[in-house]
Amino acid sequence: MTYNTKSSITLPPDELALVEGLRKKLRIKTKVEVVRRGLILLRDSVERDTLRAKYAEASRLVRESTRAEVAELDGLSSEGLGDE
Repeated sequence: MTYNTKSSITLPPDELALVEGLRKKLRIKTKVEVVRRGLILLRDSVERDTLRAKYAEASRLVRESTRAEVAELDGLSSEGLGDE
């Protein structure tokens, strides 16, 4: 893996102003660090969305069987309480 690889990105003036504004607001030394942090936040957001979708799908797949199990156990939950 190569470290300290040089790269250059040309931004339109309005986007460059946005990066510069964020750099000052966040007290970051370089514009590259602003872009790096933004990419990390975007990656984390996408990973959370993917994980959320997977949990929703898993929930959908087991929902009916869970309802059946709860209904079956519901009758047993008060069994024997009134027999004293």
